[in-house]
Amino acid sequence: MIEAYPLALDGLFEIRPRRFDDRRGFFSETYNARGLAEHGIELAFVQDNHSLSHQAGVLRGLHYQLPPHAQAKLVRVPRGRIFDVAVDIRQGSPTFARWVGIELSAEKWNQLLVPVGFAHGFLTLEPETEVIYKVSDYYAPEHDRTLRFDDPEIGIDWPLGTAQPILSDRDRNAPLLREAEIFLYS
Repeated sequence: MIEAYPLALDGLFEIRPRRFDDRRGFFSETYNARGLAEHGIELAFVQDNHSLSHQAGVLRGLHYQLPPHAQAKLVRVPRGRIFDVAVDIRQGSPTFARWVGIELSAEKWNQLLVPVGFAHGFLTLEPETEVIYKVSDYYAPEHDRTLRFDDPEIGIDWPLGTAQPILSDRDRNAPLLREAEIFLYS
């Protein structure tokens, strides 16, 4: 059984798979297409990605792929905690440039469904955090894009305090939203 809760931006959902714990450990169906379809979510996933961040404060994103290889994502954390963010980058959308952030963790056992037309990024909140996500299209480097994590037009309130995030060169040098190739709202 999977529960799905709509978030503040259309198409974003917090997914909560059921988890059965006993003295041996636990069992959970972390993905079930029929269970998601019962909530009106019908996506075919073609690839799983897995990342490990050794330190708290690693920021990955904001990433997305353009059509014809745009990707929806189903993100979960089997170890550690992240602040997970999705930004509406559909030019003309009533929620254009708005974002939603949610804490995903192994303890909460929740997931974030990010639809096509959104940029995605996350900040690790604990060391040795692992993130696994399903995507609805294959990685296509020629369509892969990134946005600045600190773009003032978007204004994400990353829980960094006074610390500086640990970034890749690609993410550090990403363009602002006004300079980026994005989606058109339909």
